[in-house]
Amino acid sequence: MLTNLGLILIGFFLLLKGGDYLVDGAVAIAQRAKLSPMVIGLTIVGFGTSVPELLVSIQAALAGSSGIAIGNVVGSNIANIALILGMTAIIAVCPASKQTLRIDMPFMMVAGIAFVAVALSGTISRIAGLCGFLALVAFVVWQIRNSRKKNADSESEGSAPMPLWKALTMVLVSFAALVLGADWLVDGARNIASTLGVPDRIIGLTIVAIGTSLPELFASVMAARKGETDVAIGNVIGSYTFNILSVVGLSASVCPIEHTADGFVFDYMLMIALGLLLWLFLRTKYVLERWEGTILLLIYIFYIAKLIVF
Repeated sequence: MLTNLGLILIGFFLLLKGGDYLVDGAVAIAQRAKLSPMVIGLTIVGFGTSVPELLVSIQAALAGSSGIAIGNVVGSNIANIALILGMTAIIAVCPASKQTLRIDMPFMMVAGIAFVAVALSGTISRIAGLCGFLALVAFVVWQIRNSRKKNADSESEGSAPMPLWKALTMVLVSFAALVLGADWLVDGARNIASTLGVPDRIIGLTIVAIGTSLPELFASVMAARKGETDVAIGNVIGSYTFNILSVVGLSASVCPIEHTADGFVFDYMLMIALGLLLWLFLRTKYVLERWEGTILLLIYIFYIAKLIVF
């Protein structure tokens, strides 16, 4: 028991410090590369924090466990919006740019709807997976080029950003801390729950499901605490999109995913509905306010309660 408590405490510490340093490194890279914090959130932070989902889904696809491969992505996307952005908005109001609403979120929603349509067909083929991944690569390249063009003539204000090598090192070390911290925290919590006799189903739906979203959660919360809300919003949108086009895309490219939609229809609809609700919230005043974050968090609590009860 003491060993498991130690794993939880060490894991929590690594997540806290990893999220802290990740934001600092990501913002420094944005300044050096003349990219907006939103683009860094969409790319480096969003994609990097989705590594746990990628590893889990590829392993599940190779093992023929389509339910885990798909459920991991859908559950993470639901948590990204309802849990992560909900908690982040409660800590600090999160503004969104017009480009986010006009380009980033529509692309995210198109990716989500396309994924659901393909998944409901029963098979996610190698071609479909590869097309999704290539679409993501094209979108990221366009985002980077567009951001650099807009910021080419901008001058940094205040103190000079940290050296690029230091920022990159900080980001890489932070990713390692986030992944390792999430792994240790989940292992410790799972072992304690098993010792107390908690059923495996409950452990899987709560501890493990939330565990793969912990890197995004801590990165977004620390970004909000530092006032870098662009990074927080970009992290969630980037992770949502990455989960669909890269996690599912690469998993299907490695091994076609034979999937039955039975039991997942409600989750698919909730994932899409949460994306639309977030879009609606942001369109009102170009910010995600605290009361809106509270609604998102309550939705996630009710969702988890439904999974446990039914």
